[in-house]
Amino acid sequence: MQNRITELFKIDYPIIQAGMIWNSGWRLASAVSNAGGLGLLGAGSMYPEILREHIVKCKKATAKPFGVNVPMLYPDIDKIIDIIIEEGVKIVFTSAGNPKTYTSKLKENGITVVHVVSSVKFALKAQDAGVDAVVAEGFEAGGHNGREETTTFTLIPMVKEQLEIPLIAAGGIATGRGMLAAMVLGADAVQVGSRFVASEEASSHRAFKQMVVDAKEGDTHLTLKELAPVRMLKNKFFESVIQLYTTNPTKEDLQNHLGRARAKRGMFEGDLEEGELEIGQIAGLIHDIKPAAQILEEILIDFESAKNEVANF
Repeated sequence: MQNRITELFKIDYPIIQAGMIWNSGWRLASAVSNAGGLGLLGAGSMYPEILREHIVKCKKATAKPFGVNVPMLYPDIDKIIDIIIEEGVKIVFTSAGNPKTYTSKLKENGITVVHVVSSVKFALKAQDAGVDAVVAEGFEAGGHNGREETTTFTLIPMVKEQLEIPLIAAGGIATGRGMLAAMVLGADAVQVGSRFVASEEASSHRAFKQMVVDAKEGDTHLTLKELAPVRMLKNKFFESVIQLYTTNPTKEDLQNHLGRARAKRGMFEGDLEEGELEIGQIAGLIHDIKPAAQILEEILIDFESAKNEVANF
């Protein structure tokens, strides 16, 4: 299954595992890469030296390409970038910031750069900044999201219409059928996040994984748009946020209510009541926790099955 993305990353299949905070450590990234996709470490939940440790362990666990996702809204980004360069990582996905900030420096060091966007406008800005590919992520996605609330099936063809570099679709994709649909709309590959949260190798807490498996349609919601829009499972903390909105809160009120390390508390430590539980709408279609390699294999089987069905229309 070769195309522009598999050639760019030197991988077997056009499937990228999203670099999600508190979920994407070296075990998950190396497992996906070993299975033929592209695994990403989630630097957003790592202090610089912790990231270095995960990079070193990932290099020992796989001889195949892997990358690092760097959300630029977190501190110590300069140190993170330096460590990535020092450790010889060859693929970096940047997000939540201006792609011009680090793209030139990364590319000067022989690194392939991809930027995550939520609109046509920012896809073109990323292309102008010199990135090698773009991830266009729809409103369905978990975690920090775009303010435009554009769905994946609307976003992908609009970006494809104007973009020249390779396009990766993200948001609401957890099956081979979803992958096929995204590629029919113009994507060269897909980035899968929520489905890999419910994997054996994800570094998140088992209780959080089980809550993802138990989730139904309508159990997630996008909120806190005044800070950084985030999609999360509805729990006690979420309900407290909704209650706070009835008081017409300021941005400072929302920030104080959110506090520090709320996502770590929920996804990594397993506090299902007071933690921030970030996951996509597609959680309603995730029914079990499996090894990452098996998840990737099932996506590929489902993709081929759907493609054969469409061929018979």
